[in-house]
Amino acid sequence: MNALSTKKEKRRMNTSLIWLGRVVVVMIGLALIGAVYERMAEAADAKAYPPPGQMVDVDGYRLHINCTGTGSPTVVIVAGLGDWSTSWGGVVQPEVAKTTRVCTYDRAGMGWSEANPLPSDAAQFARELHALLENANVQGPYVMVGHSLGGLIVRVFAHDYASEVAGVVLVDSMNPKQVTESLSNKLALFSSIEAAVARVGVGRLLVKLPAIAPSLPAGDEAYYPLLFRPQTFQTAANEYRELPASAAEAAAVTSFGDLPLIVLTARLNDNPGWPEWQNELLQLSSNSEHLFAENSGHVIQLDQPDAAVSAILKMVELVRQSRHE
Repeated sequence: MNALSTKKEKRRMNTSLIWLGRVVVVMIGLALIGAVYERMAEAADAKAYPPPGQMVDVDGYRLHINCTGTGSPTVVIVAGLGDWSTSWGGVVQPEVAKTTRVCTYDRAGMGWSEANPLPSDAAQFARELHALLENANVQGPYVMVGHSLGGLIVRVFAHDYASEVAGVVLVDSMNPKQVTESLSNKLALFSSIEAAVARVGVGRLLVKLPAIAPSLPAGDEAYYPLLFRPQTFQTAANEYRELPASAAEAAAVTSFGDLPLIVLTARLNDNPGWPEWQNELLQLSSNSEHLFAENSGHVIQLDQPDAAVSAILKMVELVRQSRHE
């Protein structure tokens, strides 16, 4: 290679490095702008969408709980993985509140609740929920309603605080047997990537695309502002990562005795093995009943909320009847 060719090659390399440097500078600049935009948007959302319930201190961090209606037993709804109180507040909670007191809440890091550094497994969630109910002065007896991951949490709660639980409704609940470590880790990684992207405000831009964020029913305007935060995705990642631990803790609870149990299954949930896993849940109690949401996928509270309301109110009535026997 002659001197002229060498000089040309150096020029090309220098030019490439200059352009690469410019791209890096632009990317860093955009990331900084996005991060500032995200913080400003979260501050604005906090003012625009205040929590509908109350913020209650639990061991140094505050959790959101929203109780409506009057009467006993008190229904406590535990949302699924990556979900919080809003999906139950549109139809299910108002309908149940016509009959008895009903509480929805947000696990730490979800919805309006503050994050904490504690493990994100079923045992910790059960302890946290019990402390929240005590500190919020929500009296039992409780009808515990658990959807998806919430079913694992309710399973542990009903065992650890058996004297306070009058009945259980499992709404398309997870079965511990369905949890695998490899899938949990993959989903945790995906949610962690979502959290990283959300930190630079990308989620705020995606929410404006109808294909990604379709319009919501009136009264649920807070959902997307809460969803597209880095905290929400990171909390979901933590919950996915701890799924094997949650499954093991729930699997250790093999029986509720004769505690009234309703298993509500989504007929259109096509997850392989789902019917068998749901049938197994019936064995948790000698006093169990299997109901179906015929026209619903996994998210029954949105797909067919009347089925969720019906199952919950049926359990409330069973508990009330048992008091008079």
